[in-house]
Amino acid sequence: MSATNAFYCGSVLPLHAGPGDQIEPFTPSRLLTAWTFEPVLLTVIVVVGAVYLYGVHKLRARGDKWSRGRTFSFVGLGLGSAVIATQSALGTYDTVLLSVHMAQHMILSMMTPLAMALGAPVTLALRTLPGRPRHWLLSVLHSRFAKVICFPMIGFTLFVLSPWALYFSGWYDATLRSAPLHDLLHVHFIAVGALFFWPLLGLDPVPGRVIYPFRLMLVFLTLPFHAFLGITIMSANKLIAEDWYTSFGRSWPPSPLHDQYIAGGLLWGSGDIVGLVFFAVLFVQWVKQSQREARREDRRLDRLEEQARRAGRAPR
Repeated sequence: MSATNAFYCGSVLPLHAGPGDQIEPFTPSRLLTAWTFEPVLLTVIVVVGAVYLYGVHKLRARGDKWSRGRTFSFVGLGLGSAVIATQSALGTYDTVLLSVHMAQHMILSMMTPLAMALGAPVTLALRTLPGRPRHWLLSVLHSRFAKVICFPMIGFTLFVLSPWALYFSGWYDATLRSAPLHDLLHVHFIAVGALFFWPLLGLDPVPGRVIYPFRLMLVFLTLPFHAFLGITIMSANKLIAEDWYTSFGRSWPPSPLHDQYIAGGLLWGSGDIVGLVFFAVLFVQWVKQSQREARREDRRLDRLEEQARRAGRAPR
């Protein structure tokens, strides 16, 4: 067990709580007050946010513009949602209730990476890094490894299949019993979400960007995978990580089986909602791109027409 504790209302709940720990009921008030402190994860989040904000400051100090919306997306929504998922009551009870873990899972794998991608951090880095570090970053972006790992089908496969491997193997149970593996799982959620969302969103110059119809198709295909996995978890009669959850001996609701039913519903519902929203975002991007291309083509044809008109008036 980690020695770090979660503090709320004058009580203490061990972080990564396990069998034998005193577990207080998960109530609406504790949802707001049962905050935890995971120093490693919090330090990483703070450092990443500080580096991003320094880049924004450096860019603006030399007179260049950077969208406040992008800054808010990366720091406020992206890193902020990671803090909520890992340091709030979601982080405090994520080993006690599967439904809480599932809410955390969906935030870290969908909301956090999507919001961070909207912040365009790679573009910011390319505009602010000095010569040699910028060259290193470009070398990474143009490497064979980056082209392979950012290929959309790789991100799609990891995004839709890794939850099946997680919940229907011994992997998830292992993360409940080990604090380092538990933290690594959080990183895994964000990394897999980034590999899926980043190339599809297309704001940063990362490998793997494809035409919009293919992007829309991939996003649409995630919907049945989330639904099928959610329904499978909801209808299962056997508990995921059964030995772990039954060993708590909780007397407060929900029961482990009903909690698993709630978890499946959260995965199904939130996955479909975020997927449909992202589908709509990509569709709007596609329409705007088509309009920009149409305007460019109109301007090109106007120039050709003007050149032809001038050539026709030129003296012979």
